[in-house]
Amino acid sequence: MLGEPAHIKVQYSLCHSNKGRIVMIEETNTISETKIRLTDSIAKYLYLGNILEENIFPYPKIEGEEAETLEMVLDSIDKFLEGKQDQFREFDEKGAQSDEYLQNLRELGLFGLIIPEEHGGIGFSNKSYSRALQQTSQYDGSTSLTIGAHSSIGMRGLLLFGSDEQKARYMPRLATGEMIAAFCLTEPGSGSDAGSIATSAEKQQDGSWVLNGEKIWITNGPFADFFTVFARTDSDSGKISAFIVERSFGGVTSGPKEDKMGIRASGTCTISFENVKVPPENLLGDEGKGFKVAMAILNSGRTGLGGGCVGGMKRCIKLATAQASERKQFGRPISEFGLIKKKIAQMTVDCFAAESLVNMVAYLIDSGHEDYSVEAAMSKIFATEALWKHANEALQVAGGSGFMKEYPYEGIVRDCRINMIFEGTNEILRLYVALSGFQTAGEYLKEIGKSGKNIFNDPIKGFGVLSDYASKKLTQLTSVGRDRLGFVHQTLSEEAEIFEQYTVEFSKSVEAILRKHGKNIIGKQFASERIANTAIDIMAGLCVLSRVSSLIEEKGEPACAQAISIARIFSQQAKRRMNQNLRRIDKNEDEAQKELANYIFEEGKYPWDVL
Repeated sequence: MLGEPAHIKVQYSLCHSNKGRIVMIEETNTISETKIRLTDSIAKYLYLGNILEENIFPYPKIEGEEAETLEMVLDSIDKFLEGKQDQFREFDEKGAQSDEYLQNLRELGLFGLIIPEEHGGIGFSNKSYSRALQQTSQYDGSTSLTIGAHSSIGMRGLLLFGSDEQKARYMPRLATGEMIAAFCLTEPGSGSDAGSIATSAEKQQDGSWVLNGEKIWITNGPFADFFTVFARTDSDSGKISAFIVERSFGGVTSGPKEDKMGIRASGTCTISFENVKVPPENLLGDEGKGFKVAMAILNSGRTGLGGGCVGGMKRCIKLATAQASERKQFGRPISEFGLIKKKIAQMTVDCFAAESLVNMVAYLIDSGHEDYSVEAAMSKIFATEALWKHANEALQVAGGSGFMKEYPYEGIVRDCRINMIFEGTNEILRLYVALSGFQTAGEYLKEIGKSGKNIFNDPIKGFGVLSDYASKKLTQLTSVGRDRLGFVHQTLSEEAEIFEQYTVEFSKSVEAILRKHGKNIIGKQFASERIANTAIDIMAGLCVLSRVSSLIEEKGEPACAQAISIARIFSQQAKRRMNQNLRRIDKNEDEAQKELANYIFEEGKYPWDVL
């Protein structure tokens, strides 16, 4: 879907689609409309050596009426959560939030952030929703998880796939928090392998379903009344279907609260379904298409988790800078020491990059892009791992105090560890990023092969594809014709060249791997990991360059000196990582590591000892 380029003067007004997306922003301006390719994935095109800069620039902003509403929500969050650290510590030790606290969250409207206004919600876009969870995460991770499990995954299936009747029936109660939602996918025998679920739904003659099974690690499970449940239906149209299940249907029971390492105040438990009769009108989406529903929910909801991670990073930076300024060693504040400055600077660079990537993914969703799953997975990997590093560094800056429970650092470390596991482990998501890109590149190469064979049967198509391929190879072999980042401000031209060059080198490596391994690439996890890491660095770098270039256009170069510095630091660091990852595709210790691991598996322990 392409928009025709033109210089036009437009009057925009604020409105929402039936999915709660902001589709127009209130402002009058003269703009240069660009071709936004809604059917194409920015990340997947990198595997072909192409940069879809029209989808990256200008960097997205929250403006107009929605920005005003967001500011009011953020202010309300600050006023409510400020000064509650003792209460959060009490909730952490108890392993639960109080009923009174949950009621306060309801009254603030935090369960209705993404629910459209016509159903009683605030109707935030994904960008604003993500920003709101940033704010709550600057105070308490468990609070963000209670809100996020409701909106990011618990009721998002209803938002994305629900019928008008289903939305009218449930959304008003979900918006007020009268019903709190939970997402029921994981089972004792199926974690990242969602296709292996055993919970069953048997269709009855009257069209209803009888649901039986057990789901584990369900956030909000102890007090949720609305469940998005995935069960095996084994119909001709597919093996898995999604259902809306109310606790009031009967046969729905919550197990004991899990005693967790972190995010202890959020409620997590097992949910059992025993002969639960689900009415036919509570089938969510199409019968047999539950896997598609689950993946769409997880992809669409990643901006909530990403926003929460960014908020956690900002909290770590604030705590670490205050601690470093106040703590003295050798007669002066440790903030004056180079290695402490290095930590604070690195935390800032990583936070800026994560925020840039997370907000870009939210923009892709809000704009109606059809394929953003790889970008969403990238944002989850990058943001969760950046927060994990931030938490450790903030604790390190605090020294021995950071290890004590009276300070917030050890709690932050415990709380953020789960982020790299739930909603898809980062290992699985890295393979998804790599294999999705490989598939795109493989289909392109396959088309080249077909065109070569059928060039005389369909010369226009054949020569067109071959010509495109020849142009691509010219781009890879020389600097002539290489994708140039026209949107990047001239002061960042050297940084732009890094990502131009490595996009080419990256695509060359992808093609070499595909030609060497073909379909067997699925089993080459070490190579896939390096390809995924490189793709993530390129994508994050492009988002950073877009954001800083937009800031320069808006505020001028002198006012953006530190943002420019961040872009330069990130680009150089990414360059070193990308160089290392691509070089190690062929020259590595992979086989030796696998042999060593096999030996340890056989022994079942570390077999050496100094005695």
